[in-house]
Amino acid sequence: MSVRKNIHCPHISIVIPVYKAESCLDELYQRLKTALEEISQNFEIVLVEDCGGDESWEIITRLAIADERVRGIQFSRNFGQHYGITAGLDICQGDWVVVMDCDLQDRPEEISRLYAKAQEGYDIVLARRGARRDSTLKRMTSWLFYKVFSYLADFEYDGEVGNFRIMSRKVAANFCQMREQLRFFGGLVQWMGFPTASIEVEHAERFEGKSTYTYAKLWKLASEAIIAYSDKPLRIAIRLGFLMAFFSFCYGMYILGYAFFYGSAIPGWSSLIVSLYFIGGIIIAILGILGIYLGKTFDESKKRPLYIIKQATFDEPNFD
Repeated sequence: MSVRKNIHCPHISIVIPVYKAESCLDELYQRLKTALEEISQNFEIVLVEDCGGDESWEIITRLAIADERVRGIQFSRNFGQHYGITAGLDICQGDWVVVMDCDLQDRPEEISRLYAKAQEGYDIVLARRGARRDSTLKRMTSWLFYKVFSYLADFEYDGEVGNFRIMSRKVAANFCQMREQLRFFGGLVQWMGFPTASIEVEHAERFEGKSTYTYAKLWKLASEAIIAYSDKPLRIAIRLGFLMAFFSFCYGMYILGYAFFYGSAIPGWSSLIVSLYFIGGIIIAILGILGIYLGKTFDESKKRPLYIIKQATFDEPNFD
């Protein structure tokens, strides 16, 4: 479905993945419009609807008809937030690109501060959430995820930073060149190493409803991100194997010494069985880690598209 032509080279683009956001899209648009017009009249808002099953796409279409600076695309199925960000970055055209969430916890009024900081010579400016308006459990699990991720991925990732940030066209263009299937937006941007700054922003409460990120989804994201950015789990498995072999050797020497000096073996059928099960479990776990890496390598070798577009509100979108 097509309702207008592409905007030519806007100064600033806003990329927002949308999922089950029918209740807040009108409010989001109005606040974005007000905030962006203070920076430049030449902007675009790219809304990527991730098949949430509600009325979000109808609202996006209506907004795009009313304001040609709104561009919308809808996926053929639910691909996930980080794929939505990728699609938005693929089609946005601004000299500066802001990525943010759709639930209004990322306040549109902070965009001008991010933009002002970027003009000091930074390619990326991150929004640090000083006082998060999430539940204690969610803050704790988020903190734990980023600590584990930083350790296993071998680079420090700030857990107070979400997707909300502004990037130069150079950063966005380089991000679009990375087409691996495992997507973790923040990690990919940090890996590039462009000059980066951060500012403290107010983290608002959700406009309505609850987060659609379940703990199962967070675990899936965490495991895929770790696998995508590091082979450290494999190196840990190797060290564990050598450590177990070393202790087994020491214990074997102890048994030989005991038999030599006391003339009998050490009784302990139960401990032997427990040890066998323990070692067997470790071996199976290590094989599982290897299998996951091989499976992800197989997925990458297929060269499937990262996402599929069902429809768009503009003519001839450039989808790679």
